[in-house]
Amino acid sequence: MAASVKAVSLPIYALIRPRAGDFAFSCQEYELMRRQIDDARSSGASGVALGVLQADGCVDVKRTAALVEYAQPMGTTFHRAFDETPDLSDALEQVIETGATSLLTSGGAPEVLLGAERIANLMQQADGRIQIIAGGGLRLASLAEVVRRSGTFSLHGSLTNSNGSNGTKVDAARLEANIREAVKLLRSQFDQMQAQAAERR
Repeated sequence: MAASVKAVSLPIYALIRPRAGDFAFSCQEYELMRRQIDDARSSGASGVALGVLQADGCVDVKRTAALVEYAQPMGTTFHRAFDETPDLSDALEQVIETGATSLLTSGGAPEVLLGAERIANLMQQADGRIQIIAGGGLRLASLAEVVRRSGTFSLHGSLTNSNGSNGTKVDAARLEANIREAVKLLRSQFDQMQAQAAERR
């Protein structure tokens, strides 16, 4: 983490997750999450991505809120554990209650393009109370459409051109080209949405 923070000028968020699997963590795992937050802070990370669920799949507001408070002044994103909850509308209110500054979601779908309309509903429900980040299987080919359908310009993804990774190393030049293309797509989509809004007025 420290090397990554030092290498780039962009803010870096560290994933706080003690193990793979579900998001209902034991007391020992919860304490490990606190230590991981300490590591992120000492490494110079700008924020952390975290999330704790109860055994029934609902957001564990109390324990997540305690982690959010513990992580301050770093930013906090509630990660895609959100998409595992039984009711996304209820879960949104619970995440807001935790004090997290942003929420990462695919709209409960296997990939973000399929959940983009649901993200739009969540954006409307949130009404600016929390930043909503669309992510999960985001690709260059679907990026502009995700923005159009969801209404959010906050995005998370690897920006691959294909449908998955073949395990090969990332080509830095190709990655940079993908990011530049993504920025062009976002600017174009933003301009289109601004023009449409002006026409409606």
